[in-house]
Parts: sequence; structure tokens; C-alpha cells
Amino acid sequence: MRVAVGQVEPAFGDVDANVALTESVIREAAAKGADVVVLPELVSSGYMMASRDEAFGLAEVAGAGPATIAWKSLATELGVIVVAGFPEREGSRLFNAAILCLPDGQHTVYRKVHLWDEEALFFEPGDLGFPIVDTRFGRLGMMICYDGWFPESYRALALQGVDLVCVPTNWVPIPGQAVGQPGMATILTMGAAHANGIVVAAADRVGVERGQEFIGQSLIVSHTGWPVAGPAPATGSALLVADIDLAATRRSRAWGAFNNPVRDRRPEAYRLDPVR
Repeated sequence: MRVAVGQVEPAFGDVDANVALTESVIREAAAKGADVVVLPELVSSGYMMASRDEAFGLAEVAGAGPATIAWKSLATELGVIVVAGFPEREGSRLFNAAILCLPDGQHTVYRKVHLWDEEALFFEPGDLGFPIVDTRFGRLGMMICYDGWFPESYRALALQGVDLVCVPTNWVPIPGQAVGQPGMATILTMGAAHANGIVVAAADRVGVERGQEFIGQSLIVSHTGWPVAGPAPATGSALLVADIDLAATRRSRAWGAFNNPVRDRRPEAYRLDPVR
């Protein structure tokens, strides 16, 4: 399977321009032979919402709004799987969501479980869990940005047999990082891939939006925990492409004759005793 990650800078509030931007990335990735294309969090709208009304005005019903219709159409036309972030509207509720579009026209929505900072003012916590999508390549899952700070997110997917986790994200600077150090987000992504024996494709955005800086550094990480593409630069658009052998990924989950970090779990030992 060939995986592509598109690192871009969306224009806040300009859905038409962002749809056109993502279309160009998807077409370029498909021309390079990509089977899966991952794009950033809230790439159809931009991230820095000023109010719930603004967020609601930029949101769409999955599969029925301009961005998700375009992504589904491109998936079918080009024969690729498209994963991208958008603000989802369901009745009066709003979600920070991602859609996975299959070439056969079907789609699956993931709603961000762990909301970051002022997202909680506008969005509902995700209520769909961590769904798995079976494809001809393997089992795909999704999460969004801050979800990656919770080991349980990756482990929930790993326990369902996920092969590739697609992560639309909008990573921001973490205080205390020294110049030249890798981003904390990239370290967490690499650690999660290694600890669970899975592939992770994380698509970040770049630029400054309403005063908020984003750090780029998108990457594709193999089941070993080492990047096979990226990290991309902290500034500027980038398209990362990597070939992934999911059969090798599955075989490698056993670390020799005795160890497998998913199978070796001991839930009975993780019980929290009352503080004495």
C-alpha cells in the first residue's frame, strides 16, 4: 500500500478555496500512485473558530456538504481512499470530525474524542468511539490531534486489529522545546506506532491563523516506530509518500518468541487501588 500525507495551509473560512487546495493535493498524490491520502484536521474550514455560530456556519453534514461531497467524488474518480478533517453538523450538534472516503462511494465518520482547549466551547465530544474500516489493503482507523496524547486511543484501535491509523491534526508548539529538538507530537506518534506495532500517517497543517502558530512536521511512521517519510518541514506545504507492507507489519507484532506488546497486556494488574 502506498500512503500519502498532505501538509497544507488552509485559508480560514474559505471552504471553496480549501476544497480546491485539497483536490490538488489528492490528485497529485494519486498521480504518484497513492492508495490512501491523509489531510489535516479541519482542513475544509480552518481551525481558530471565534464563536460557535462561526463554527456552525462552516460545518456540514457528512457526505452532503461541499467538502465531503468533493472528497467522496475524488475517491471514486481516482480510486483512492481519502481521509480529511472537517467540522461536522448533526442537527444542532457540532463535532470536530474526520471522514474516510472509499472508492466505492461509502464513507465512515470519526468524531474527535478528546477535545483540545477552546474546542470544548464549540464542539461536542466524539460519540462514535474509534471505528475500524476494512479495506482491500487492511484495517484502517482514525483519530484527530489531541487524541494522540492518550495511549488508550491507539490501544483501542490496536485491540481491534488496526493496521494503519490516519491522523488529521493541527499540532501547535509545546512549551519548553529547545531549538532543534523534534516535536513532542512526532515523538508521541513514533512511540505509539512502536508500542502497538501499527503504521501511523499524521497530516499536520502549517502557517499562522488568527495568531496561532502550527508546527507542520507531518510524518508517516512504520510499525517499528521509525519514520518512513518525514517529518516534513515546520513551514511550507509538503506531500509525503511511502510504501507500506502491511503483511510485514502484522508479522512483526510478535517481538521474538516471547513478546507481543498488545498480547502481553495484563489488565488485571492495571486496577487502581484506593489511596490508603
